[in-house]
Amino acid sequence: MELWQQLLKQSVSSVDQLVDKFGIKKEVAERLNEFFMARINPYYLSLIRYPGDPIWLQAVPDEEELYDVDASEDPLNEESMSPVPNITHRYPDRVLFLTTSQCGLYCRFCTRKRKVGDSSKINMRELESAFRYLEEHTEVNDVILSGGDPLMLTDAMLEKILARLRQIPHIQIIRLGTKMPCVLPQRVTSELCKMLKKYHPIYVNTHFNHPWEITEESKKACEMLVDAGCPVGCQTVLLKGVNDDPEVMKELMKKLLAIRVRPYYIYQADLTKGANHFRTPIDVGLEIMDNLRGHISGLAVPYFVIDAPGGGGKIPLLPEYVLARDKEKIILRNFKNEVYEYPDVQEEHIVLKRGRSIEKRPKRKNGKKKVPVPVLAG
Repeated sequence: MELWQQLLKQSVSSVDQLVDKFGIKKEVAERLNEFFMARINPYYLSLIRYPGDPIWLQAVPDEEELYDVDASEDPLNEESMSPVPNITHRYPDRVLFLTTSQCGLYCRFCTRKRKVGDSSKINMRELESAFRYLEEHTEVNDVILSGGDPLMLTDAMLEKILARLRQIPHIQIIRLGTKMPCVLPQRVTSELCKMLKKYHPIYVNTHFNHPWEITEESKKACEMLVDAGCPVGCQTVLLKGVNDDPEVMKELMKKLLAIRVRPYYIYQADLTKGANHFRTPIDVGLEIMDNLRGHISGLAVPYFVIDAPGGGGKIPLLPEYVLARDKEKIILRNFKNEVYEYPDVQEEHIVLKRGRSIEKRPKRKNGKKKVPVPVLAG
């Protein structure tokens, strides 16, 4: 048994352990276990510095989860976009491929609680229908392996999936959506990296939410993946009490770059059952972005997005940089709140052609519909 598997076996997961380790009342721990079980491996547990700290909040079950009964179990409407088991097909050219129900840590804000932790909900025996779907849908060129966490699979099982995907000619990109570099970095081994190199291009999207999660162990795991040719990006979730502070987020983004991980997304928290207490006002995210852009390297500035409820996909949000606009110019502010004017280009204008003749350029016709801007009633 490998080290990471040994650590998993030592995880805090039972009702009695929740009572003993965290002082949760037994009747509350029992209800929480029925709602969404706990799994806190010894490595991630060691990152907790004091009760209620940013690591504790992400991992330790809280009675607050039981009061959030009205939110959806499937906030992104994945089930209606699942043409066959284990596949979610939302965007035209890419799919989400669920490969396991297990994770190295059960995050309390998980958006897929309805499936994660229950092996009957993501069935490995039904992978064949997923492969057939991918073979038939030639418009799909990008597959994201998720779950659960695909690195919960053994190297041998993961390689079977990767090898099968590489037999499908139109699949160009494979992505691994994994939190293991953050929550159980011991899973990233030289054997795993050697295997992944055989199936490039493979990209890794991982998930750090707080600077304390960046340790020597997680640094080593991320650098091993990058050295194996896997670009690594980070998808951070904006969480109340964890990272809803511009300085905390700035520190996190800078530390990610230092371990060769590119910040990719900051997500506004989903409308997930049991996780409403993690949500922040949208203005908090916009303020964070205002304190990132221009203040740290552009490489460290992710997109701030809302994954639209009901399955609308990721929609980016930016602070208001456009102060005014007309047909002739646009008025902008920069990161210092200094104001600048930029003259716009008119659609029809005179251009110099070959032979020094002059003619008007026709208006562009790109076939795209202009999206109307709704006027909100006061």
